[in-house]
Amino acid sequence: MTMAAPVFEEFEPASDCACGGCVRQRRARTHTLPLKNGGHPAAHGARRALVLATAAGVVLGGGGGVAAAVTAPGHAAVRADDLVRADDPDPDAGQGSPQGGKGPLHGPAGKPPVGKPGAPAMKPIDRTTIINRAKRWVREQVPYSMSMYWRDGYRQDCSGYVSMAWNLGTNEWTGSLDTFATRITKEQLRPGDMLLFHNPDNPTNGSHVTIFGGWADYSHTYYTAYEQARPYTRRQITPYAYWNNADHYVPYRYKALAPDTPPTPTTPPATPTAPATPSEPVGPAGGPSSSAGYPGAGSFGPGANNAHVTRLGEMLAGRGAARFYGRGPGPRWGEADRLATKAFQEAQGWKGADADGLPGVGTWRLLVQKKGKDIPRSGQGGGIGTSAVPAYPGKGVFRPGQSGPEIERLGRQLVKKGFGKYYASGPGPRWDEADRRNVEAFQRAQGWRGAAADGYPGPETWRRLFA
Repeated sequence: MTMAAPVFEEFEPASDCACGGCVRQRRARTHTLPLKNGGHPAAHGARRALVLATAAGVVLGGGGGVAAAVTAPGHAAVRADDLVRADDPDPDAGQGSPQGGKGPLHGPAGKPPVGKPGAPAMKPIDRTTIINRAKRWVREQVPYSMSMYWRDGYRQDCSGYVSMAWNLGTNEWTGSLDTFATRITKEQLRPGDMLLFHNPDNPTNGSHVTIFGGWADYSHTYYTAYEQARPYTRRQITPYAYWNNADHYVPYRYKALAPDTPPTPTTPPATPTAPATPSEPVGPAGGPSSSAGYPGAGSFGPGANNAHVTRLGEMLAGRGAARFYGRGPGPRWGEADRLATKAFQEAQGWKGADADGLPGVGTWRLLVQKKGKDIPRSGQGGGIGTSAVPAYPGKGVFRPGQSGPEIERLGRQLVKKGFGKYYASGPGPRWDEADRRNVEAFQRAQGWRGAAADGYPGPETWRRLFA
């Protein structure tokens, strides 16, 4: 969830799209890399040419209509009725303001304006709905534009995206979004909140906003960000609070936030269900009538922070999952919890949705009652790894600016596996863009996409690479 304006070009995360257009964009960005990091010696002007060529692809007709659909190379064409011109189209969005101003839905060339920009009424909305609305634009791959409106009436830039996710009924900008919200602290962040950077020195050139989707690690160093940025809406693991200007992002919570509707309790069957044998596929969504004090699905998953997560991790560690935890277990749900839960589920012979890494009644019962099969040790099968796999050093090792022997060890293993084409020299002990791109190539070879193929090795990437 690449970057929308020059201020975001200090570090521009690579798009995970494999289409021809996005591949060409990533190739153009290598012109700005040093040769030792896998860059290309060609002139830096190639990137500027790419931005201009992309902007020229948006053809605006007379009378405020759209004369042609916007088609990114390699993407399906965007229907003409999905896009509407805004009040002040910018023919060179890559070099101008990263967002439009405050205004009603749709714009003058679309449907009649909805709502009054001066004092819109705030509609109650819960966190689940906010995230689901944010995911919808990710699924639809809404193209970034500060001069166009999507078919739901919201402007296709960062602040328009948050306006849509919060269902504000108007298109706000970074200078007005805070009036709909209450300032909170980093520790209070939960999915559906926003991280807002409003640049007071040049408000229309440099501001940005993301939707917080949950913490990605125990140390609260990375989080899942939903954002509207080039080339289209994305969901991406992002350093807190952002890739740059991190100290200027402020967390906020929507004022009219409604409580999430709890799941409807299931009525237990009249006839008790016979206890399941350990080999039964009792998956996360099902299980026997005895729940062994199962705290509910809402206690686990991204954003969860409670004692049940700690207990889960401790039980998993006692069943062979200790190696998944760099530290902890702790009360905040993280990727280590998901991988450990998944390994335990797979040890029971479960597959598909029954082994999704989220503990349900069946998983919880087996752990609490100390039944079922333990997670195989490394080298014992089960798809976990081999005895030759070295201990995973932790995600913090593989980040820009970090240096150490584990990075060089990773690089040499990438070369050994045939994923070292981005190294101009080395690999070496200092993490750089060439390392990230080689790791991304390896992750994609596993069939992973999106945040699972961001180029930063997690425990599963590490195990597969050294297996």
